[in-house]
Amino acid sequence: MFDSGKYPATCGVYLMKGSQGEVFYVGKAKNLRNRLRSYFSEQGDNRPQIRFLLKRVRDIETIVTDTEKEALILENTLIKKHRPRYNINLRDDKTYLSLRLDPREEFPMLQLVRRVKRDGALYFGPYASSTAVRATLKEIYRIFPLRRHPWETCRNRSRPCLYYQIGQCSGPCHGRISPAEYRRLVQGAVALLSGRETEVLETLRRQMGAAAQRMAFEEAARLRDQVRAIEQTVERQKVVDAGGGDQDVVGLHREGGEVEIAILFVREGKVIGRRSYSLEWRLDEDELLSSFLQRFYGREVCIPDRVLLPFVPEDAAVLADWLSEQRGRRVQVLAPLRGSRRELVALAERNAAESFRERGSRREARQEVLREIAARLHLSRFPRRIECFDISNVQGRFSVGSMVVLTDGEPDKAAYRHFRIRSVTGSDDYASLREVLKRRLQRGLREEMLPDFILMDGGKGQLGVLDAVLRELNLEARIDAAGIAKSRVLANVRGKMVERSEERFFLPGRKNPVVLRQGSPALFMLERLRDEAHRFAITHHRKLRRRSSLGSVLEDVPGIGEKRRKALLRHFGSLKALRAASLDELRALPGLPAALAERLHAALHQQKPS
Repeated sequence: MFDSGKYPATCGVYLMKGSQGEVFYVGKAKNLRNRLRSYFSEQGDNRPQIRFLLKRVRDIETIVTDTEKEALILENTLIKKHRPRYNINLRDDKTYLSLRLDPREEFPMLQLVRRVKRDGALYFGPYASSTAVRATLKEIYRIFPLRRHPWETCRNRSRPCLYYQIGQCSGPCHGRISPAEYRRLVQGAVALLSGRETEVLETLRRQMGAAAQRMAFEEAARLRDQVRAIEQTVERQKVVDAGGGDQDVVGLHREGGEVEIAILFVREGKVIGRRSYSLEWRLDEDELLSSFLQRFYGREVCIPDRVLLPFVPEDAAVLADWLSEQRGRRVQVLAPLRGSRRELVALAERNAAESFRERGSRREARQEVLREIAARLHLSRFPRRIECFDISNVQGRFSVGSMVVLTDGEPDKAAYRHFRIRSVTGSDDYASLREVLKRRLQRGLREEMLPDFILMDGGKGQLGVLDAVLRELNLEARIDAAGIAKSRVLANVRGKMVERSEERFFLPGRKNPVVLRQGSPALFMLERLRDEAHRFAITHHRKLRRRSSLGSVLEDVPGIGEKRRKALLRHFGSLKALRAASLDELRALPGLPAALAERLHAALHQQKPS
């Protein structure tokens, strides 16, 4: 029985835990006692997800904080640490691309980055897709030809790169432009990226007129082309009248127990991108919106001057303080009631509704494909969660397993997992697969998170391993299984014509494989899942090999410990680059004594590159 009296009536964070100590949910509250009492009141919480959560909760831990902002920061930290199942999870939880330019460099360049740091550099964006940012860069380089490669790479060349030849680099590395002239290019690029096109156009037109008076007609023609390029770029951009500045505008659409949230990125009065998220409606609107903003801005992303919302959450002031601290400048969190800003929020809400409609159409199409898979492979249940496993090794070394997941027909990358093989020595894929499957399913039993359908990358042998593990854990009635065998190469009787057979699906207890129609959506979905499992395993396997290659060289050097190995890798980026470093470069590294630099240089050049 819940006793609210034992919990403090102050602000802080609470963690709901299961019988094994696993954290199911992390939340914050201005008054912990009142918040927890609301969960266990006589009326109860009407949300089905919360009712299911409360049945599993065996303990509630509270952490008291001095202020609400401290509670918000602690909540974010604990969610990142424990990844609770019932907190909001942004399915495509990735940071967006931004452009970085460091004006302190003599010849600054534009860099594509995913992390926005408080390092004194200028950041522009975010850009929701690589296509959008590359289109922007293409326009920038055509108008303002900044350098394209790292400075050392450029200086090591005997002549300027190809970009210089086609007029998309000014060649500062070979003295083809003075620092003052290059600085003017940088100023123009910054102004254009900041949305100050009018200022750039006026400057270029003045320079064009002055060049024409000096009879420098080639320079005047080049400036004229820059003016025309900017004018054409500006014409394609959507302009909104909402007070200018940088703003993120949040729209929310609810329907059928789901919530769609759309964010419009407005920079200097222009909409430069949109991002949408589909969430299960597990929280009150106020708590849901607040949690979403914390998850979204809890990463290293560009934080704007203002965040416009459809309504003001209870902790809006705390959110504004937290965002201001993250950014280093004041950030406003507003819910406009009228005027152009309210119209912009309405536009974001329409985008959220349209995104929900589009996602619903795609969802129906995926559901139909999953129904076809269930029918053709004789599954006993609808395959809402599908998992696929693969093993990767080279001659038994660095053996790893991979698990990739489809949830409702979409890749659920947050649920992907790697497995280091612990109990198998040598190249035994079946034994490795058995270990991976047992570890995965035993944990699934503990956490009550099992798949509906497991697809094995392989034929009867791999399927036999899975079938044996399911029987051992008494799961054969709860999880469907199949194995996908790669197509075979067939020759005709004369041995000349070569054909490829269809992909074959083996089912437990069935001798003959099932063949899906070539080109069918069901076959395409399962093939992509199999290929993704293979890619995921191979990528991790190669990463382990690279780490081992670096470690095997450096571990034999006295004085090079784990911290120094990591520092060397961060500095040079790869073992190949470290081997290419000169003795003088190693001596110049901070924290690396000259004698140790000499031993390292000798060790690196005694061993042949792998």
